[in-house]
Amino acid sequence: MPEALTSDTAPVLTDASLADAPMIEEEARGGALVKRHRLSTRLWHWINAAALLVMLMSGLMIFNAHPRLYWGHFGANPDPAWLEIGTRGSSGYLRIGQAELPTTGVLGAWKAPDGSLQRRAFPHWATIPSSYNLADARLWHLAFAWLLAVGLLIYMLVSLLNRHFQRDLRIRSAELRPAHLWQDIRDHARLRFPTGAAALRYNILQKLSYAGVIFGLLPLVIFTGLTMSPGMDAAWPWLTDLFGGRQSARSLHFIATVLLVLFFVVHVVMVLLAGPVNEVRSIVTGWFRVPEERR
Repeated sequence: MPEALTSDTAPVLTDASLADAPMIEEEARGGALVKRHRLSTRLWHWINAAALLVMLMSGLMIFNAHPRLYWGHFGANPDPAWLEIGTRGSSGYLRIGQAELPTTGVLGAWKAPDGSLQRRAFPHWATIPSSYNLADARLWHLAFAWLLAVGLLIYMLVSLLNRHFQRDLRIRSAELRPAHLWQDIRDHARLRFPTGAAALRYNILQKLSYAGVIFGLLPLVIFTGLTMSPGMDAAWPWLTDLFGGRQSARSLHFIATVLLVLFFVVHVVMVLLAGPVNEVRSIVTGWFRVPEERR
């Protein structure tokens, strides 16, 4: 344990303390230094962040090859799309259903570093590779998809064995009471973050969002991605039927990705508002300084 992170007045709670969550809640007080995140959680957090970033950027390049989304088994240019990023002349647009927004300079039509007008859905700075290359984008996407899937499976198994899910993410019936949910929403809106021992526990909004990502969005991204693979389509045709067709799977894959990006944005904003040094240190080293109680 780094001596620079300790003090004579702030107690240090170690991994042995973490085995007993009630003891932490009783003993931890403002200024205490505790081991908040296990190594498995920290490793998965950063591996997952890197994998999702590369998959997002390579996925946007893949989307550039056909920037339209459909429902059902089939989809091509003459078919009605529920979402389209396109170009008319030198103007770009985003169409969702019947609603259309001008997006010139950002989506559909944008300028490359050399000043030339490019007519593709997403700009060079948002894609891997930055210049149009569908084959390379698919290689990047597939390689990091395996990292994401295997990492998620290992994390789930480890979290079951060390009881991380049961201890930290289990949602109790009392937490789902409307009054409790509303109070948590109000506290977040007023930026009233928990202090003292309460800062060591996930609140109900965190539990719902983390559980939704781990057990919902990430598996949905993985299985819809498998559904779009011709090889998996041949081996497991039931998977295609499960999602209502390859084009429906592609649409769900895109929607789940957008929701993951929104989760990431909110997550980063909350970290910045709650105290970036303390929060980032806890997910890098595991050590977290308990915020002082309100007086």
